[in-house]
Amino acid sequence: MSERGKFRWQCVGYICEVFGLMIWVGGLLMIIAVVIPAVFNSFSMEQGGRFLRRVFDGYSLLTLGILIFLIVMVGCRYWTMTGSSNMLFPITRIEIILLLGMAITTSVIMGVIGPKTIALQEQAFEAVSELDKKTAYDQFFRMHMISRALYLVNVALATGLLVSKIRHVLISWHSAREQVRDGF
Repeated sequence: MSERGKFRWQCVGYICEVFGLMIWVGGLLMIIAVVIPAVFNSFSMEQGGRFLRRVFDGYSLLTLGILIFLIVMVGCRYWTMTGSSNMLFPITRIEIILLLGMAITTSVIMGVIGPKTIALQEQAFEAVSELDKKTAYDQFFRMHMISRALYLVNVALATGLLVSKIRHVLISWHSAREQVRDGF
């Protein structure tokens, strides 16, 4: 691949990574600010809870897809640019740490906490007596708090990675402008 092709590939890939992170962060903010209030103002607790479970299942799948894409892109950048003096967007330690944190958090949400929360939610919805319902809801809301916290941790990690990437672009752009201005 020519140097110009590598440059183009790096720019397009990096822009796609930034857009993926914007969708990740913006998606959760939209769910929290718009979808959740609208659902609970329109449906009963049970209907709203079931609906939001599907929304968060979809959001989790979306973030998993974005996470896989980000990991593949970092792998491609590493593989194609290792040893190149022309690496426009080098892989940073913070990028690796944040991606690892996002992968762990996403795995815990989708593999452990999510299924437990869903099971407890169903128990609460299916409970007949008031005591059973109260006990089931108490257990559900404790697990739900953990789930919410993990979603917020994950979006904080994604926001950190987004800010890091945008900062890196701005620094690179500023450096390139200074080189052009100074005549290389």
